[in-house]
Amino acid sequence: MKEGYIAVTGGNVYYKIVGDGNKTPIILLHGGPGGTHVPFMHLENLGNDRQVIFYDQLGSGKSDRPTDHSLWNIDRFVEELGQIREALGLSKLHILGHSWGTMLEASYLLKQPEGVQSIIFSSPCLSVPQWEKDQALHLKQLPEEVQEILSRCEREGTTDTEEYKTAMKEFNKRFVYRLDSKPKEMESPYAKSNSIVYNTMWGPSEFCTTGNLKGYDVTERLKEIQLPAMFTCGRYDEATPQTVEGYSHCLPGSIFHVYEQSAHLPYLEEPAEYIGRVRSFLDHVEKQ
Repeated sequence: MKEGYIAVTGGNVYYKIVGDGNKTPIILLHGGPGGTHVPFMHLENLGNDRQVIFYDQLGSGKSDRPTDHSLWNIDRFVEELGQIREALGLSKLHILGHSWGTMLEASYLLKQPEGVQSIIFSSPCLSVPQWEKDQALHLKQLPEEVQEILSRCEREGTTDTEEYKTAMKEFNKRFVYRLDSKPKEMESPYAKSNSIVYNTMWGPSEFCTTGNLKGYDVTERLKEIQLPAMFTCGRYDEATPQTVEGYSHCLPGSIFHVYEQSAHLPYLEEPAEYIGRVRSFLDHVEKQ
């Protein structure tokens, strides 16, 4: 294992490289915005075949946490990814993005960078307007009293209260993470998300979008990404199977898979199945 820091626009970001296999490396773009690489821990198993590059995006995990809010925009994160590739000499690579990481991934790929061998969109959000429609339907499945609390707090601007956060847990346990407990690694302070980055770019919750990503939609441009692709999500995912399958149709020849026992975090909910699917896809691409 190798780790260190890379200077990017705005500060220094932490990276970790696991594995020494001779197949094409894969870089992982974590969720958030403001999340960390820690939830990807099980993907270290891919290191049997290839180098696996983990990194904490600026503002999160072990990376610097600058206070300049103007840094929290998608263009800077796209620039950051390019700077990491250059620093690590990743002339050829696969890219796996999860959730917000797929927004970063798509925006980077639309710049037509060279050397990308394949892409994986894990529980993607490629249209915020569509995401909002899907979450509106999910919210209707919650108890009426929970819906009322969430609606009132958002209307009154009290989304930072314990009442709102408690009600939000009802949504999360249905559509984000369905298991009763999380791995002990998730208790690390380095696993904690940066709420400032999250609120600046996204909003107070998964289903209330008020940040600068509101309106983001690249579905009409996905056809420009002419690379082998796999789209995946959980059966109970906030990134719904219907929506994700629709995205997959925008890239002819792409693979679509649903993790039947998962919500939004299948790499934690069904790690063996998740790793197996990723490994099989990468091997398939490299045999072409």
